[in-house]
Amino acid sequence: MNNRSILHVDMDAFYASVEALDNPELKGKPLIVGGLGGRGVVAAASYEVRRFGVHSAMPMREALQRCPHAVCVAPRFDRYKAISSIVFTIFHEFTPIVEGLSLDEAFLDVTQSERALGSAESIARSIKARIRERTGVTASVGVAPNKLVAKIASDLRKPDGLVIVPASEVSALLDPLTIRKLFGIGNKTAPQLERIGIRTLKDLRTASDAMLRPVFGRYVSQIKARAAGIDDRPVIAEWDEKQISSEETFDEDIIGEAQLHDELMRLAERTATRLRSQGWLAGLIVVKIRRKDFKTYTRQSRLQPVTQQTRPIADAAARLLDEWRREQPRAAVRLLGVAARDLNLLPQLELFPSPEAQRDRHLDATIDGIRAKFGKDALARGSTLRSRSSQRHNK
Repeated sequence: MNNRSILHVDMDAFYASVEALDNPELKGKPLIVGGLGGRGVVAAASYEVRRFGVHSAMPMREALQRCPHAVCVAPRFDRYKAISSIVFTIFHEFTPIVEGLSLDEAFLDVTQSERALGSAESIARSIKARIRERTGVTASVGVAPNKLVAKIASDLRKPDGLVIVPASEVSALLDPLTIRKLFGIGNKTAPQLERIGIRTLKDLRTASDAMLRPVFGRYVSQIKARAAGIDDRPVIAEWDEKQISSEETFDEDIIGEAQLHDELMRLAERTATRLRSQGWLAGLIVVKIRRKDFKTYTRQSRLQPVTQQTRPIADAAARLLDEWRREQPRAAVRLLGVAARDLNLLPQLELFPSPEAQRDRHLDATIDGIRAKFGKDALARGSTLRSRSSQRHNK
């Protein structure tokens, strides 16, 4: 899929930039946007304060220890959403294939737009110019054959940067970069790699499987492919495209892994029930995760064979959540969603279904029947009871 043209657009210190835009006295000052209470966290940090090691998601107490003279302001999400709406309108002027990750970040697939609007580079320059003209704030853009490389590229020349990476230059760009540039390799994993002499993405790409297995286990091949810039994930246009999905925004952010899995199981079961009621089989499962700072992530997995059974859908969703949690183990989650895509009305009949598949099918049918007769709350799987009990205690 090297013939794709993918843009990653990332607004520069977005919340802080909007605050400085609305109050010019803040421009050029070390500015922190975030919760001001004892448990507050940094939602955004201006480039002036980042020099002191302050970054988003850092506890406010630690941020002020690093930069005691920083100016702190409370976030105004309604204002950021208004500016974000203008920015996303600009995106859709160039392509309908826009995958929003948060208020200030998105992937765009402009492959089909190039024929009418010019090269991906000229589209990126036009987007940057329109954002500045209509909002007064700046964006950095990475242009590459895939999402992974585009995202890395957009971060290399901030603020107001533009980095173009042709397919033939992916290795030349990635190889010299520190392993910490690869999303998912952070303060816990990086020291383990550095201790065995792996410091650059080239080191990671060319290392033996035996050397990497103690760090990554069965995910060695995946991490080496990422270090090589291999990524065939599509840009997912919108969450509400043709699909069957269930999602929930929580009254209180969730951090605990067990509770997250309970909620995910409940959503997967709801999605699978709707698949069966409408006669669909799913070929792709997508998990949507939104952090407390509104940054949104999606993870997807193919289903083989296509299915409408709860167990394989829930198992796939759980693996995707676990993959994300390895990258962000302490992140607080405000929203979860489970979507079924690549829908197929024609069942692919199994001549010799496994005993486990037969059992799951009978279990699903039994649960669906009881709920149809006595109501959707008449029966719950044991794996969902813990989260319900927790919710009752938290009210």
